[in-house]
Amino acid sequence: MIRNVIAILRGVKPDEVEAIGEVILAEGISILEVPLNSPDPLLSVSKLAAAFGADAKIGAGTVLTRDDVTAVADAGGKIIVSPDCNPDVIEATKSNSMESYPGVATPSECFTALRHGADGLKLFPSSLLGVDGFKAVSAVLPSGTDCYAVGGVNAENFADWLGAGVAGFGIGTAIYKAGDSAESVRAKARTIVQAFDRAMEI
Repeated sequence: MIRNVIAILRGVKPDEVEAIGEVILAEGISILEVPLNSPDPLLSVSKLAAAFGADAKIGAGTVLTRDDVTAVADAGGKIIVSPDCNPDVIEATKSNSMESYPGVATPSECFTALRHGADGLKLFPSSLLGVDGFKAVSAVLPSGTDCYAVGGVNAENFADWLGAGVAGFGIGTAIYKAGDSAESVRAKARTIVQAFDRAMEI
């Protein structure tokens, strides 16, 4: 089962990233993002891609420039996630045959992202948009647009967001916080997976 949950590993270090990635995958989450403001992030992306690339989607977040996109591609990443809607980054991502998920918060940003080839939209910060705000925006988006709620989503409100039509979630500290042990991450990932699966059944 492929769950539309992106584990955001902000702050992860290269010497721990494989152990962290292993337990997250074992619990049933197979999309891993290393934000580029983490320590030596490209090395972490490379290690994850080498170890788990056959079974998981590996990519980077907080990607702000074309050069960042190229560096992630060279490291073996397949997904580019950004906090903003930058057409240059989207186009560079697609030219490298990678998946693009730019950050959006307004209808204008949503349509700009889609016009430039985005595969999906990162609703960020989703806590500001809210479920009702997303319902209003999604009413005008093309049918089938994949939207991921990021920032302010958690196990308690998965059902509300899924009911409003989001495709999935980006989850940060509820899965990994800098300094967490692999076993702590395993327990947190299990909680997220169980909550996601319950919400999908509603």
